[in-house]
Amino acid sequence: MWTNENRGRYDRSRLRHPSDLTDEEWSVSGPLIPPAKRGGNKRTVVVRDVVNGLMYISAQAASGPRCRKTCRRAAR
Repeated sequence: MWTNENRGRYDRSRLRHPSDLTDEEWSVSGPLIPPAKRGGNKRTVVVRDVVNGLMYISAQAASGPRCRKTCRRAAR
């Protein structure tokens, strides 16, 4: 049920995209990502932005018409 307390918890209006991770969600999932390997170059990307991009693409693919066409072709 949507109460005033729940609305504040699930408010995504301050995010760039609705699929972006909140700080609370990132604090849970961020430590699960392995650190960069020793040697070689340092990471030049922000890992949180990469995860947000993956979440955006998966949300678009799951709800878009292209997925329906592709999924039908793959099932044949």
